[in-house]
Amino acid sequence: MPGLQRAANKPSHSDLLNEARELGFDVSQVASSDLRQTIKAEKERRWKLENKEAIEETNAYFREHGLPLENYRQF
Repeated sequence: MPGLQRAANKPSHSDLLNEARELGFDVSQVASSDLRQTIKAEKERRWKLENKEAIEETNAYFREHGLPLENYRQF
């Protein structure tokens, strides 16, 4: 059947799980950690899209007016 064959150099999920276990990884912990990172990144991406207009307006304001209290900066 076309599309059901996998590339010879592409490991299956079970191959990856077996190799991870052989190397001593806690697969559940790694999966949970990666999933948390993936969820966090997606939430950040969506927040930026939802707030894009406000972020652009704020940046434009500071480009035009400068930073508040900029005269008092020591660096």
